[in-house]
Amino acid sequence: MCGIIGIVGHTDVAARLYDGLTVLQHRGQDAAGIATADGNKLRVHKGNGLVSDVFHERAMQLLQGRVGIGHCRYPTAGSEGSDEAQPFYVNSPFGIALAHNGNLINTDALRREVFEQDRRNVNTESDSEVLLNVFAHELDMQGALTPDGAFRAIEGVARRCVGGYAVVATVLGLGLVAFRDPNGIRPLVLGKRSHNGQDEYAIASESVALDLLGFERLRDVRPGEGVVVTARGELFTKQCADERMHTPCIFEYVYFARPDSMMDEVSVHKARMRMGQKLGEKILRLRPDHDIDTVIPIPDTSRDAALEISNVLGVKYREGFIKNRYVGRTFIMPGQGERAKSVRRKLNPIPLEFKNRVVLLVDDSIVRGTTSRQIVQMARDAGARKVYLASAAPPVRFPNVYGIDMPSAEELVAHGRTDDEVQTLLGCDWLIYQDLADLQEAVSGPKHRIDHFDSSCFNGEYVTGIEPGYFDRIRQLRSDEAKKTRRA
Repeated sequence: MCGIIGIVGHTDVAARLYDGLTVLQHRGQDAAGIATADGNKLRVHKGNGLVSDVFHERAMQLLQGRVGIGHCRYPTAGSEGSDEAQPFYVNSPFGIALAHNGNLINTDALRREVFEQDRRNVNTESDSEVLLNVFAHELDMQGALTPDGAFRAIEGVARRCVGGYAVVATVLGLGLVAFRDPNGIRPLVLGKRSHNGQDEYAIASESVALDLLGFERLRDVRPGEGVVVTARGELFTKQCADERMHTPCIFEYVYFARPDSMMDEVSVHKARMRMGQKLGEKILRLRPDHDIDTVIPIPDTSRDAALEISNVLGVKYREGFIKNRYVGRTFIMPGQGERAKSVRRKLNPIPLEFKNRVVLLVDDSIVRGTTSRQIVQMARDAGARKVYLASAAPPVRFPNVYGIDMPSAEELVAHGRTDDEVQTLLGCDWLIYQDLADLQEAVSGPKHRIDHFDSSCFNGEYVTGIEPGYFDRIRQLRSDEAKKTRRA
C-alpha cells in the first residue's frame, strides 16, 4: 500500500506535494519521493525513510516546477531497498515520471513483453517500473503528445496490465496524467481550487490530502478512467477501459485509510462506526447476558468501532492503552521479530482500566496474530480478570494480491484454523469476528453506494482471476523467511 499525489498549479508545487505526503504517511513509511516538471527537465528527489527524513531544504529548493507528483511507500511483493523508491522515471518518450499505488499480478509476463517486444529495459524488481515502461511504450506509439494520445496510452495499459493500481504521472510537454484500474480496487480522488482567479487541480489517494491543501473534492476518479491536466491547467477526462464490476478494496476502510477521508463517496469514519454497530449487535445475539465491564480499543483505527460497540452493549468505553506516536504501524513492519519488538515499544497499558475487570479489546483486524497475542497478554499482566478480543473485520485467511503486503497464507493466523483454534493461539477468553456480510453492509452504508468489494483476503475471491502458480511466487517473495534471506 502506498500514498500518491499529483498537483498542477500556477506556482511551484513541491512544498504542497510535501505537505500532502505528510498526511498520506500512514499509507507507507518505507520510502518517499517527489518529481516535478520544470520546463524541459524532470527533477526527482527520493530515498528511504519518512517524508520528513527524505526531504531537506536543499532538495526542496531544487524541486522547481508547477507540475509534480509525490509518493510514499511501503514495500509489496519483491519491492524492497532504496532502488525501489518512487517516483520512477524514463527519458523516452518525452520524459515521464510515474508513481503507483497497488500491485500488478501479471508482472512476470509484462516484464518479458517490455524487454522482448517493447525493447525497453527494467532495472528493478518493482512492478511500478514495469507499469511505467508499459505506459511509456503505449504513449510513444501515439506519436503526437496530446490528451487524446495519453488516453489511448492508458487504454493500452488497461489491456495489458492486470491487478489493482492507481497512478499519477508527469509527462514533459503535457502535464499531469492519472488513471485507475478498471475495477477501481485502489482509491484515487480528484480535487480543484481557485487560486488568484486561476484553477489548480490535485489528485491523491485520499481526500484528506486535498483538505489540507485547500482543494475542494470534486469526485473519485472512476474505475478505468483517465485524467489529464495540462501544464496550463486544462482538465480532460475519458473512460479508457470498459467498465467492469466496481470492487474497491474493503481493507482500505478497515485499516489503511484515515478516518477523515472520503473514498468512493463513503466516509471512512462512518463506515468504521457502522462496523462497531454491527459487531455490537452480534455480541448481543451470541451472549445477551455477557459479563463485559469495559470496552477498550487497540488504538488507533479501532476507536470508532469500539465506541459504537460500547454504546450498543451499554458498557463503559475506556482508553486503556497509551500509544507511542513515534513508532510506525506494526502491520507494515518488515519481519516478525521487528513487529514483536514494536508492539511493546508502541503500547503501554493503564493498569487502572484493567484491574479485576472483564475487558473487551477491540481491534480493526487480526492478520498474523503476533500483535494480538502480545496485547492480550499485556491486558492480563495489567490485572484483567478476563480478556475478550473483538475484530471489526472477518478472519484474514488469504493473501491480498492487489497492493497490501499480507504474507503468504501459511503466516496468517486464521488460515486453515477454526475461530476456536485462533482463540487458543491468541490466548484470549473469547474471540469474536465480524461477519463478512455485515462488514460489506457497514462500508456500503444505508444508501448502498457500493454494491461489491474486493474482499479477497477474507473470502479468497479475486476479482481479476489468478494465474496458476501465482501464489507460489508470492510465497517466495512475501514470507518473512524469504525477506530475511534477501536481506542476508
